[in-house]
Amino acid sequence: MALDHSIDISDDALLQLYANGDQAAARQLTLRLAPRAFKQAYRMLGVQADAEDVAQEAMMRVWKIAPEWRSGEAKVTTWLYRVVANLCLDRLRKVQSTSLDAIDEPIDPSPSAADDMQSNARLDALQAALIALPERQRQALVLRHIEELANPEIADVMEISVEAVESLTSRGKRALTQILKGRKAALGFEGDAP
Repeated sequence: MALDHSIDISDDALLQLYANGDQAAARQLTLRLAPRAFKQAYRMLGVQADAEDVAQEAMMRVWKIAPEWRSGEAKVTTWLYRVVANLCLDRLRKVQSTSLDAIDEPIDPSPSAADDMQSNARLDALQAALIALPERQRQALVLRHIEELANPEIADVMEISVEAVESLTSRGKRALTQILKGRKAALGFEGDAP
């Protein structure tokens, strides 16, 4: 049957035609009902992808019910709206009833307690070693490697030449290495080069 005047054909009649094998009736019914199903699902769920899934599932159910459809008992649109509503409610319940056990534990990007303790031990050891250095070497090392100033800036702060800064930082690093040498394993550096 050609559906040139399909606008005049009821949803009920189109469903009956589809049940009898008329593919043009199926296309026409889809063009009528799918947008309604989507709009309702979108209003209930608020997520386009979920609404599309629900509308598709609802239309699949229309096609499955077609051979058993009893004309005159209910309007096709009323039945479809009920199906869409139930599918949406099922989805909403599923989201709400997800067990906490089913949700993965979030990954904590912060260091573990053991890493914190190791880091604190290293900082304490460095601080103690810095205190053991001569004052000018300590000042040059702190400004260069902790405050990350450039050598010319350090020279201005300490009122010395850039060469003197380089000498102080070099001697200070050697002295720190000697002070911390016996503590490498305790500080977690046992696999590092000397």
